[in-house]
Amino acid sequence: MAAISLTKVQETAPALVNLYKSAGVSLTKHGLDGLRAAVYLVVDYSGSMKPYYKDGSVQALADRVLGLSAHLDDDGTVPVVFFSTDVDAETEIALADHQGRIDRIVAGLGHMGKTSYHLAMDAVIDHYLDSGTTEPALVVFQTDGGPLNKLAAERYLCKAAKLPLFWQFIGFGDPSGKQFDFLRKLDELAVPDKRVVDNAGFFHAGEDPREVSDAELYDRLVGEFPKWLVAARARGIV
Repeated sequence: MAAISLTKVQETAPALVNLYKSAGVSLTKHGLDGLRAAVYLVVDYSGSMKPYYKDGSVQALADRVLGLSAHLDDDGTVPVVFFSTDVDAETEIALADHQGRIDRIVAGLGHMGKTSYHLAMDAVIDHYLDSGTTEPALVVFQTDGGPLNKLAAERYLCKAAKLPLFWQFIGFGDPSGKQFDFLRKLDELAVPDKRVVDNAGFFHAGEDPREVSDAELYDRLVGEFPKWLVAARARGIV
């Protein structure tokens, strides 16, 4: 049973009903129906991301993540971290106020900087620990390129493997571009030499992420989550 009912979604966010239904299909397909989990969204605010804010790709991702979160978490909100060189904003997106929310947040932000993963990862970890929850968390981490400090990003991911956090990275941009080589490496870091469990996944959403169907996107977002849950439970992490 979903954390938030279809009726509630129809009342508070009618534009998300189809996304909510599609997310439910994927969760059931992957054996996650009835699971409770926190859902986070981390979005890249570096200069090269400007076209994706302008064409609505970031808002579309936020809506899709919110549709997924409604099945897993009953508070109706998704904590969101915007990052570039530093953490640009820590805020949230709610079912009742999702339309145009990305533009409203970005309007209050400053210069779009470079790309630094580890500070955004640290912000998510702090938020999760401060929340006091014991539920696992799915972190949807969107970026269009590799980080300035690769060593720090890898170190944070490996340390976070001891926490109930699964990092699902999504790449916006040319799938064949070398800017995603580091994310491919992160996805394949050795277990247990580097980290206690495989706590990350990565996939490309292409140069126009809005063209990826809802069904495919949700399958990719939750596809590796069940395997991580099994490993994390076996280790006593979840």
